Amino acid sequence: MIKIGDKFPEFKLKNQNGEFITREDLKGSKTIVYFYPRDNTPTCTTEACDFRDNLEMFNELDAHVYGISGDSVKKHTNFSNKHSLNFDLLVDEDYKLSNEVGVYQLKKSFGKESMGIVRTTFVLNKEGIVEYIIEKVKVKTQIEELKNFLEG
Repeated sequence: MIKIGDKFPEFKLKNQNGEFITREDLKGSKTIVYFYPRDNTPTCTTEACDFRDNLEMFNELDAHVYGISGDSVKKHTNFSNKHSLNFDLLVDEDYKLSNEVGVYQLKKSFGKESMGIVRTTFVLNKEGIVEYIIEKVKVKTQIEELKNFLEG
């Protein structure tokens, strides 16, 4: 797992429009990068809509938002359009970046074990250095926690 003070890893991932986004694109403003398990599941939808509904506040705090999961460009496009998302969703189908940052882990759900993304959020400074991490995110309190950190 990357830690506070670490440089966020290099990456080149497609967004919901099939355009490539790299770590270099994140520089120049604070960035919230949130990893989530899957498009169109109840908790992931709530999380994405919370970011959508609070994007203006994050922009006022000079912070951009990116969501990352293992879903395909097509799934991201459908999810983004269905919920009128106003930020980029990035495709990590091979879980390379998720592995590098330490969020692709063995999970237990309904007594069954499988590998998947553990909901985690990173805040990067203008140089791409990790400033804050929320592990095992609680969706209900995440926006307020991020707001408090960014304002602090």
